[in-house]
Amino acid sequence: MFSLKGKKALVVGVANDQSIAYGCAEAFRAQGADLAITYLNAKAESYVRPLAERLGAEIIEPLDVSDPDQERALFDVIRERWGKLDILLHSIAFCPKEDLHGRVIDCSSKGFQQAMDISVHSFLRLIRLSEPLMQDGGTCLTVSFYGSEEVVEDYNVMGPVKAALESVTRYVAAELGGKMISVNALSPGPLATRAASGISHFDEMLADAARRAPTHTLARIEDIGAYAAFLASEEARNVTGAVVKIDGGYSIMG
Repeated sequence: MFSLKGKKALVVGVANDQSIAYGCAEAFRAQGADLAITYLNAKAESYVRPLAERLGAEIIEPLDVSDPDQERALFDVIRERWGKLDILLHSIAFCPKEDLHGRVIDCSSKGFQQAMDISVHSFLRLIRLSEPLMQDGGTCLTVSFYGSEEVVEDYNVMGPVKAALESVTRYVAAELGGKMISVNALSPGPLATRAASGISHFDEMLADAARRAPTHTLARIEDIGAYAAFLASEEARNVTGAVVKIDGGYSIMG
C-alpha cells in the first residue's frame, strides 16, 4: 500500500540483529528507503557495520549522543551526501546500573540526569538537527514502553524517563505539525533485546507478558519495524503525537 522509495532514513540505536532499531532499519530498506546507520563506539562498530552493510546503508557513522561534536559531524555528512532527511528513528536509552536497579526514590541526581539526557534530551537534539533537512516534511520516531504510564516491577527509574519521552513526543509533534513533520513513539511490550536485558528479573517479565497478552505472543522486531515503516510513509502523514502500542494487547490487561 505504501512505499518509502527515495526517502532518506537515519537510524540511531542498532546494537545487533535483534535490536528494535535493526528491525526498523530492515523494514525501511524493504520499502525502498536509503539508510544512514550509526554505531556507538569502536567496539560496537564491529557488530553494527556488517549489519549496516547487509542492508546497503549509504552512510555508516559513529554517534555517541553525549558528544555534541559527533552529533554535528553526523549531520554534516548527511547534509553533504543527501542534502535532506525524511526519517529519524531514535532507539536509545541508558541509565547507570546502580540507579536502574535501585528504588526510584534512591536514584542519584547524576544518574537521573544521565538517563534523561541520553534517553530523552538526545531525541530533542537529533530532531533539532533534522528539522532543517526536512523541508518537505518528515517523520521522527522514538521508542517507549508501557512502564511510562503504569508501574512495572523492576522497571524503576526508566518509567519516569519514558514518561518524559512520551511527553516530549506530544509537545514536539505540536510544534512541528505545521511543517508536516510528524513525531510519534513506538511502544512495544517486553521483548528480548540486549538493552532490556539490563532490567532485573527480565526473563520473568517476558514470561508474564506472554501469559497476560491476549495474543499470548510477544512483539517481534519485525512487528515494530512494519509499524515504523507505515508511520514514515506518506499515507501516515496525518498521524502525529501518538504513542503506538505494539504489544499483542499486553497493555490493556490489568
